Amino acid sequence: MRHLFLLRHAKSSWDDTSVADFDRPLNGRGRQAARRMGAHLRAMKASPDLVLCSAARRTRETLDGVGTAVGGAEIRFDRGLYAATPDRLLAALHGVEDRFRRVLLIGHNPGLERLAGMLVGEAGEADILARMRGKFPTGALAVLVTDIAAWTALGPGACRLAAFVRPDDLKEE
Repeated sequence: MRHLFLLRHAKSSWDDTSVADFDRPLNGRGRQAARRMGAHLRAMKASPDLVLCSAARRTRETLDGVGTAVGGAEIRFDRGLYAATPDRLLAALHGVEDRFRRVLLIGHNPGLERLAGMLVGEAGEADILARMRGKFPTGALAVLVTDIAAWTALGPGACRLAAFVRPDDLKEE
């Protein structure tokens, strides 16, 4: 069994409109949400083996907020994941070595949300699928499971949506 965790970056700041989109930081609410999501991942005992993270500032800061939930995972920053299409995100996942069983991908919408929908199709509990399709807000986490033997086999309908968690679903630390 392989696990794929799709985490949308937490809420970013628009306070300084002169800052390029790629360089926007998290705002206070976003930093809190990232910490709550990290606590949730630790409680799930869901430490990834590998983290693929967009190189944008808000995704890097989201990863910082998640903190120890990533444990000793290998971390790879990839500028190509910034504003990536579902096909580009899938290509990055196809490049993951098969020794990794649990991968956390931190990225952006709309690509991340569309990738999640493509990978799960209709596989998962109806209420969880409906929540994910209703809105994939900043800081939200989709947990996908699959029995594929190799990451290159990842494709449409290859996964089941096991959980979908939004920061507002979690209690304050």
